[in-house]
Amino acid sequence: MSASESAPTRVDTSRPHPARVYDWWLGGKDNYPVDEELARRILAVDPTVVRGARANRRFMHRAVRTVAEAGVRQFLDIGTGIPTEPNLHQVAQGVAPESRVVYADNDPIVLRHAEALLHGSPQGTTAYVHADVRDVDALLTRAGETLDLTAPVALSLVALTHYLDDDLAGDDVYGLLERYVAALAPGSHLILSQVTPDLSPKAVEQAAETFRRGGQPFHPRPLAAFLRFFDGLELLGPGVIPVHGWRPEPQDVAAQAEGIVPVYAGVARKP
Repeated sequence: MSASESAPTRVDTSRPHPARVYDWWLGGKDNYPVDEELARRILAVDPTVVRGARANRRFMHRAVRTVAEAGVRQFLDIGTGIPTEPNLHQVAQGVAPESRVVYADNDPIVLRHAEALLHGSPQGTTAYVHADVRDVDALLTRAGETLDLTAPVALSLVALTHYLDDDLAGDDVYGLLERYVAALAPGSHLILSQVTPDLSPKAVEQAAETFRRGGQPFHPRPLAAFLRFFDGLELLGPGVIPVHGWRPEPQDVAAQAEGIVPVYAGVARKP
């Protein structure tokens, strides 16, 4: 087990951070008044966000289990967020105890919780990298200290891409994904979920505007734009679908009765 750090650990409490806003929606305690304020403002205009956060967690569990059952034994989770059990390594190592998992995030709060992220199975390995998704080379280099990038890896970016723009002079989210996928071996998998305006246009636009006014860029994407992330990959059934419906378990079927969750999800394999 190991944790690594590549940035100062000082927490900026003057601005909200997506991981801490998400933590508040999930009922966590590792957030600050600035995060709670933004979380409450968004919830006021988009009442789907709390069930969306929960649905994303459940999707991650199902997707990781599916990929692990398909034989993948290495996982790279970028945009990890503050630990909420069961976390990805617990799901993966529950299927295959020898699984190797690397978490990556750029929030110092997550770094402080790295120890909690590292309690995996005795047979497997878990590690934490303090790094930004935009720094592809550095993140992969440090992930490669734990993972064998010449063998299949499951790359998870759950509820992350909507915080990144597609401007070539900015985040270039499509270029980022292409670089990550290009670095992975054949047989690797990509696990993604993304907020969409397709299913609840007014509420999602109000939420996006509230995010932006709070200093956090936010980029909901329609179906065609989300599908673009999977170019050149083989989508697993049922393809791209609203998050509750991706290989649902009874809990997910029951949760659908709570209402719409404007989030798309998909898992694809690199041929």
